[in-house]
Amino acid sequence: MAVFTPVTLDDLIQWIPPFSLGKALAIRGISSGIENSNFFIDTERGEYVLTVFENLSFEQLPFYLELMRHLAQRGVLVPAPIANQQDQIINPLHGKPAAIVTKLEGDCQMAPAPVHCAAVGAMLAKMHLAAQDFSIRQPNLRGLPWWRETAPVVRPYLPADGQQLLRDEMAFQEAFAASDTYRQLPNGPVHADLFRNNVMFNGNQLSGFFDFYFAGCDTWLFDLAVTVNDWCIDLATGKLDIARVRAMLDAYHAVRPFSVAEQAAWQPMLRAGALRFWLSRLYDFYLPRAAEMLTPHDPGHFERILRQRVAHPAPNLY
Repeated sequence: MAVFTPVTLDDLIQWIPPFSLGKALAIRGISSGIENSNFFIDTERGEYVLTVFENLSFEQLPFYLELMRHLAQRGVLVPAPIANQQDQIINPLHGKPAAIVTKLEGDCQMAPAPVHCAAVGAMLAKMHLAAQDFSIRQPNLRGLPWWRETAPVVRPYLPADGQQLLRDEMAFQEAFAASDTYRQLPNGPVHADLFRNNVMFNGNQLSGFFDFYFAGCDTWLFDLAVTVNDWCIDLATGKLDIARVRAMLDAYHAVRPFSVAEQAAWQPMLRAGALRFWLSRLYDFYLPRAAEMLTPHDPGHFERILRQRVAHPAPNLY
């Protein structure tokens, strides 16, 4: 959500008429994040979010935006894409694909309590079930094949102990991905990036999930592991907060009960979730793209989380 492609109010005024949102009144860049150019926009019809996609192509984007439309129609709290008068939800802006979606109400909950974690767990399970009949299939583009490509690129930047950790964890995850247990895990469309800053709350009431642009088809357990690794930890150390973990897992399980295979896969999957974001943060930190408002994240955060998951098993799923 950094700004790589600047968009002015004059640009927006010329671009927005086919959306029937009235006149564009204001635009302001959103500085958090590092993948796309995002803006809050004010129109005569209300406030929306404009995204200019920096990496995803016109061919890839229907998966993400149609998934959001699919989920919204089934009662999952997500932003709804806005179509233009030709019912197109992906349109070029400055030569790049762009889209407008509804803006969720509330604020991100950056200091979650168990009540917030329970709400996220229940909605995540609802999302997984609601997406089962989504017709477009696309793999998680930051899954194991991407890890294989990225690990050798970032490894030289690490000290010796970090290089060894990366080698060991890649070998562990390769073996796990080839196991019978992994093949038995239920899967489908997942968010794959459900961090605290991608969820809105009004007080303790969850108002929605957003930023689906890392979504793909993967195991549901991977999605849950990524979420636990952000929502249910002490940020300074990466240690799990057991009360928050238990609240999220119990709420998820009440909506979609876990399988026996998922119980067996839980510890490896938490490590997989940590590895994925350690790799991406290493890449963004050492090989950054130019951006007008870029704030790269500390890769050491997910190295600490990975070391914690290797050394200290998490609570069981149920």
